[in-house]
Amino acid sequence: MNRAFAACICLLLLTSAALAEVEVTIYGGFQSVPESNIVIRDADVIADADFSEDWQGQSSSAPLYYGIRATSWWSPTFGLGVDLAHSKLSPKDDDLPAGYDLIESTDGVNTMTVNAYRRWLNRFGEVTPYIGGGVGLAAPHVEVTNVASETFGYQLTGPAATWVAGARYPINEQVSVFGEYRGTYSANVADLSTGETLETDVTTNALNLGLSFNF
Repeated sequence: MNRAFAACICLLLLTSAALAEVEVTIYGGFQSVPESNIVIRDADVIADADFSEDWQGQSSSAPLYYGIRATSWWSPTFGLGVDLAHSKLSPKDDDLPAGYDLIESTDGVNTMTVNAYRRWLNRFGEVTPYIGGGVGLAAPHVEVTNVASETFGYQLTGPAATWVAGARYPINEQVSVFGEYRGTYSANVADLSTGETLETDVTTNALNLGLSFNF
């Protein structure tokens, strides 16, 4: 996914050479994950299962929650960009169903989306509010350990969507600081090492702070 993100940024920069503004953004913050339902199907070694899991985000545990975004502003108000987010999830209080030692994605519920943005330049003095949203793919690090099975690795698991609302304030002509709310949704179907599939829909909510660099 990192290679795909780099390729998207290169394409974005090439197609934006004649545009007035290209913006590269980095951010981090506090990320939470509400409860989701987990379904294990096509049982071969592991029995079919259907249960709910209460998650925690672990934003401050290594590797930290972070994101990178590149946006081309095609006009003073409208932009297109790509966004790569590295969020995480693990069970609260290590609460797992019988027979499972591990169900988590602490190395990333990674999403890459292509987004559209609308901004209102200097709407409140020098403060510029913005909103955005888009769709793409999820590539989490699937970590599932059962008494009879162990799965550990990155997989493309399904579609993803993101939505964002925030505001930025310029430090100088090239650099701005911003704060935002960012939500993501991914519909995941992961393959387990013993032939089963694990299905779960994951929603994340995050409050971000970051820096934007304008070119």
